[in-house]
Amino acid sequence: MDLIGLVQQIEASPVGEWMRTSVKAMPVVEAMHVLAIAVVFGTILIVDSRLLGLLDKRRSYTTVSGELLPWTWAAFVVAVITGLLMFTANATTYYENTPFRLKMLALVAAGLNMAVFHLFTGRQAAEWEFAKSAPRGGRIAAGLSIAIWSSVIFLGRWIGFTKGYDFEIPEDVELDFDFLEISFNMIRELGSAAAERFG
Repeated sequence: MDLIGLVQQIEASPVGEWMRTSVKAMPVVEAMHVLAIAVVFGTILIVDSRLLGLLDKRRSYTTVSGELLPWTWAAFVVAVITGLLMFTANATTYYENTPFRLKMLALVAAGLNMAVFHLFTGRQAAEWEFAKSAPRGGRIAAGLSIAIWSSVIFLGRWIGFTKGYDFEIPEDVELDFDFLEISFNMIRELGSAAAERFG
């Protein structure tokens, strides 16, 4: 089976169908994905800032990374799961989308950058962890990390504006907009009451 065939099967899967037809699935999953990415980038930014010597230099690198990286990995797992769920909804569209492919490459680059840092500079952390900043290799890795993860976020938003959308509502989806009518009635009543009191 070729890759495009696999992608089409993923989109036609029950999970992909559920993501497309459920009114609540996509908004909830996408919100979780965005929050997870925010935690990933936020915690990485703090650790990288310590490597660059921009944050509290009294705390060692290993202390900062030890406290934050478990949160990074937990959020990354959530981001991967939610990202895969969103992919199933429009797999063929995502597969052919250039920003999506660039985002995947950026994620690979982030992983390689992290691996190189831990294989070399990170191994000698005991020798410099209390220094004002990491050695040059650590500072380069931190700068690259911030740049790469910033590009991941940028490309993620770019996908939303370039992948195209099918606005046709499936026949078996029931939309309940009663809450809108209730909200409008409440606003109208509040407006009338305000007009009577202050008018």
